Amino acid sequence: MSALANIWNNLPSSIDPIAFSIGFFSVRWYSLMILLAFLIVYALLRWRMKHDSLEKLSLTRSMLDTFFLYATIGLFVGARLGYVLFYDLSNTLEDSLSIISPFRSGSFVGFFGLSFHGGLLGAALGGMLFCKTHKVNVSDVADFLVPAIPLGYFFGRVGNFLNGELFGRSTDSSIGMILSQDQTSLFRHPSQLYEAAGEGLLLFLLLWPLRNNKKLQGLFLPLFIVLYGTVRFILEFFRMPDPQLGFVLFGLTMGQVLSILMVLIGTALFINAKVKVQPSSECRQNAK
Repeated sequence: MSALANIWNNLPSSIDPIAFSIGFFSVRWYSLMILLAFLIVYALLRWRMKHDSLEKLSLTRSMLDTFFLYATIGLFVGARLGYVLFYDLSNTLEDSLSIISPFRSGSFVGFFGLSFHGGLLGAALGGMLFCKTHKVNVSDVADFLVPAIPLGYFFGRVGNFLNGELFGRSTDSSIGMILSQDQTSLFRHPSQLYEAAGEGLLLFLLLWPLRNNKKLQGLFLPLFIVLYGTVRFILEFFRMPDPQLGFVLFGLTMGQVLSILMVLIGTALFINAKVKVQPSSECRQNAK
């Protein structure tokens, strides 16, 4: 085994998930990556407001800040409740306070156990509430936001890797890594990095260049839902199922079941949006 391969295979054991501590309060790299994800997405959206032609968008900078507040609250509430409902309901019912408490056994551990699918739903509801309150078009705001979101997700999954969580299934390939907390010493797929590349970087590279494509107006959200669900479904084959659940349906993980639902819902939204767009286009042509 070469020295470089050895470094790669044992990389997780050299990473301390805690970035720094102040007294009893510890800040994990995961938290810093989540913060970076939000800052990156916010910076991209500010860049769009300044450089892209956004005639249909009626958002000001202050409205964008307010939108982020709505969406962020919705995201974290949805992500936490989604994890509880989809992944850990029985354990949470035994300790219902753990839903909102950052303490375990008297120690501050922060909030863990977050579901992307729940977070997406929560952020969408928060965003819809903002749009209704401020009387802006939901579809226009979604078209504006969606192309930037995957890059933020990239940093979130890197945070999972640095936190030493959500590692993949065992493999004989040299791409695998040995976890210091894994008693088996098996090589495991670094599935968080696969997801960072696929669900984050790949989707960003697909959607960002298309952000000003007028033919896709009103379609970015359903397109993202379908693409994410498809990529997530595939990459879940490399990821260990949650230990408290295992495989839930026909050898599929909960993440795969939820991703199938995402693809179905996204497809329905896409078809519905196309039906709405097509008649309006035909009306404009007839008016000529």
